[in-house]
Amino acid sequence: MKLAALGEVMVEFAPQQGRGGAAPLFALSFAGDTYNTSIYIARNGIQVSYATLLGDDPYSERMLQAMGAEGLDTDAIERLPGRCPGLYTIQNSADGERQFTYWRGESPARELFLDERCRARLQDHLRQMDCLYLSGITLAIMAPEAREHLLTFLDSFRRDGGRVAFDSNYRPRLWASKEAAREAVGGFLQQSDIALLTLEDEQLLWGDRSAGKCLDRNARHHLEELVLKRGPEPVLLQYDGELTALDVPAVRDIVDTTGAGDAFNAGYLAARLKRVEPELAVAAGNRCAAQVIRHRGAIIPAADYLPEREMPAGGLARA
Repeated sequence: MKLAALGEVMVEFAPQQGRGGAAPLFALSFAGDTYNTSIYIARNGIQVSYATLLGDDPYSERMLQAMGAEGLDTDAIERLPGRCPGLYTIQNSADGERQFTYWRGESPARELFLDERCRARLQDHLRQMDCLYLSGITLAIMAPEAREHLLTFLDSFRRDGGRVAFDSNYRPRLWASKEAAREAVGGFLQQSDIALLTLEDEQLLWGDRSAGKCLDRNARHHLEELVLKRGPEPVLLQYDGELTALDVPAVRDIVDTTGAGDAFNAGYLAARLKRVEPELAVAAGNRCAAQVIRHRGAIIPAADYLPEREMPAGGLARA
């Protein structure tokens, strides 16, 4: 099974522990919500392609090298002359919770699906995939007309048998208004098969008072499967007409929660692409997130990441 993810890769500066009152240090890496998920899916043995726009600067070159080292297919990536990627920094509280500061206004990824020539080449590449993955951040950085082109393509992709997984991942500062975000996210949920949602984001965007209200509201999208992440509270899985609450094992020594949701999505999707039953896929997602939040930064070293072992296959397969 082959998956392609669409989104943005950014330069990441993550804080590191200094020694004896030394000035704070920051480790340079690369990250972005769908990119993070792509890396961890690839580490679980799935063929992954990443689709974005980069510049012709040294950091864009290093990003391509990093993707190649992780086994990602970069054939769908275009490079724009004179441009460079966005950047963000992480600050953590004592319990590992994070706060981000962004510089991304000139990021070339904001032109994804906009240029007609680039769009045609990208669509040809994406048609070779079994599953596409994108997020609310992917939508937020795109121009409205580009989102319309992408939405039309997803309709065609799904009619041809492809599947779409979507994480609503709501960041208010990226949107002109809450109404614009609601319209876009709602439209893309209509063209999704798998929704990977976070209750905190859903409440912020839609005002849901409870998990039940969130599930009821999303029923109109007729999703094949819906996963609702709630931090340390049980994950809610809606699949095949049934709602299941699945415990999240406690994690000790949390250092940085950056990328926790992205890592969960990776564990879940990798398992599902291997045709593992959804309940076991949730457990895989929890294990993946637990590994990541015990390290700093969104992408942890490959040596510290333990890929999922083979699990008993289940029954999901759409021809």
